[in-house]
Amino acid sequence: MTHHFKQQQDRKALMSNIENIVTEQASRIADILTGAVDPHVHSGPSIAPRAVDHLELAQIYSDSGFSAMVTKDHDYSGVICAQMLQDHYPDLKTKVYSGIVLNNVVGGINPYAVEHTAAMDGRIVWLPTLAAENHLEWEKTSGWVHPASTQKIRPATAVPLFDDGRLRPEVLDLLDVMAATGMALASGHIHVSETKIIFAEARKRGVERLIFTHPEDIVGASMADTKEIADMGAYVEHSLAFFVEGSKFRNRTDEELREHIDLVGAERTILCSDLGQVGTLTPLEGFQNGIAACIGLGYSDAQIHQMVAGNAADVIGLTG
Repeated sequence: MTHHFKQQQDRKALMSNIENIVTEQASRIADILTGAVDPHVHSGPSIAPRAVDHLELAQIYSDSGFSAMVTKDHDYSGVICAQMLQDHYPDLKTKVYSGIVLNNVVGGINPYAVEHTAAMDGRIVWLPTLAAENHLEWEKTSGWVHPASTQKIRPATAVPLFDDGRLRPEVLDLLDVMAATGMALASGHIHVSETKIIFAEARKRGVERLIFTHPEDIVGASMADTKEIADMGAYVEHSLAFFVEGSKFRNRTDEELREHIDLVGAERTILCSDLGQVGTLTPLEGFQNGIAACIGLGYSDAQIHQMVAGNAADVIGLTG
């Protein structure tokens, strides 16, 4: 055997091994994704540009074995869209749910809108995002602005949560509605210090399902803050958009992802896509890359599945 021929054979064997590894990894990721739940995804229609609409995403997720998705729009409750999709596309394997974000367009802290969302099988209520006082302060130095806020509608104004350090009556009314309906309360983009107060009051009033939204960005949370909120019984939800390779929003490393997961454990961690915007990864790619990162960090398939499926299913009420 000549030296050149041996080099060719070695190269072919190496390429074959690489192909096998890639195939095995893809199969492993697909298995982990079976039954996945995306509780925070920005599909359209929306006033902001979206790369995929609710139906297209539901079809993509169905093909990948997802059990559920929860659409999130900063400006409207998507429960009517979700109901129509479930009625007219009964063969979808992925159940489509939605919720409501308490920004200006829906009247801010509006218990009437929340009751309507619950009556239409909404699963999550987000405290203000684009209209959170904290978000508006963050925006001043972030270099980011909502794509439609100055083009199609007036800029957001802060939705008040407190009067003289006390929760406003409509916030207390909201928490009672949350307790009565069983929907999950997510912190949105309010400051972590506000989240602690509202979540503590929510617990006192019987709210059982709490989600701390992306502590890694916008909300000003330290690791100690995050641990404190998890100890209240909240799930800690991380946006893969901030972590995964290929996302235009990536501003955190794999090692930071490990630190966040290990802080509260896989049993209190939810990994969502927070994707659907134009010019970046698709939500499915976000999950695939996120799972690959978790595999690389040494988490077991069972742990990863819990973070992309079981915990989110629990918090939106799919598991009893």
